[in-house]
Amino acid sequence: MSFSQRTRGIVRAVAVVMALALPVVMTASMADARVGGGGSRGSRTFSAPPSTSTAPGSVAPLNRTFSQPGTNMGSPATSGGLFGRPGMGRSLLGGLAAGFLGAGLFGMLFGGGLFSGLGGLSSILGLLLQIGLIVLVVRFAMSWWQRRNTPAAAYAGGPGAGPQPTYRSGFGFGLGGGSDAPVEIKPADYEAFERLLGEIQAAWSNEDIAKLHTLATPEMVSYFSQDLEQNKARNVTNKVTGTKLLQGDLAEAWREGDSEYATVAMRFSLVDTMLDRATHRVVGGSEQPQEVTEVWTFLRQRGGNWELSAIQETN
Repeated sequence: MSFSQRTRGIVRAVAVVMALALPVVMTASMADARVGGGGSRGSRTFSAPPSTSTAPGSVAPLNRTFSQPGTNMGSPATSGGLFGRPGMGRSLLGGLAAGFLGAGLFGMLFGGGLFSGLGGLSSILGLLLQIGLIVLVVRFAMSWWQRRNTPAAAYAGGPGAGPQPTYRSGFGFGLGGGSDAPVEIKPADYEAFERLLGEIQAAWSNEDIAKLHTLATPEMVSYFSQDLEQNKARNVTNKVTGTKLLQGDLAEAWREGDSEYATVAMRFSLVDTMLDRATHRVVGGSEQPQEVTEVWTFLRQRGGNWELSAIQETN
């Protein structure tokens, strides 16, 4: 067996491994595709919410926000500017890697080698260079994904981050955490938070942008719109049903000018599936109920209605 043939064998083995691994990497978010995170918490956007009985662990930082470090946003409902979309970066990297790999696999299937044209030493070097680029792209994507799901050390703790006592409110929420905050959260507010949880999940599932505009800040609606457009581009729809609040606690509540904020930890159950738009076949998620714990921040102008301002995942 010549050197060129041995090289082709090794490269083909690498290609097969990557062909099996890449779909797992690129669809990692497909099974967890409910309403996405991000948003703003006013001047506390880059501060970790206090822990509660519902969410005693650390909270992931906001993965996309209009806010800038060191600035007081006041009201994210009127904020603007550019924002990052980690999902778009992941899709771009995944698409590049899949494109390189797809070209190689088609070359193998039609007998032309991984990238075809292995006619000499220069072709072999070119092949190795392309393989190296694929490996670098995949490693970069994996590294980025791990960093995205690992909260910054400075964000995970902080004064007052220990669990706080809980007193049941009768509405699924506890009254622990933030009890000395300047904004008083009443039973009617807890009812509003629970209602928003269900209505936002339903509007997302129905891809009802107009409804989302009545439930969330413009910043959050912009993220929802982007995510829904990406689902359409992939020819899938995300159906979230059976949302039920199981437990909730107030983490903190405060006022900034005429804007009032309330950050609450919520544990809820839901059925989260990804369906093919044409056939309605389940292509991701699960038809079995799952439990989720997230930290949601709500915003209202004094005397107005609460709107969703931010969503953070828990660790």
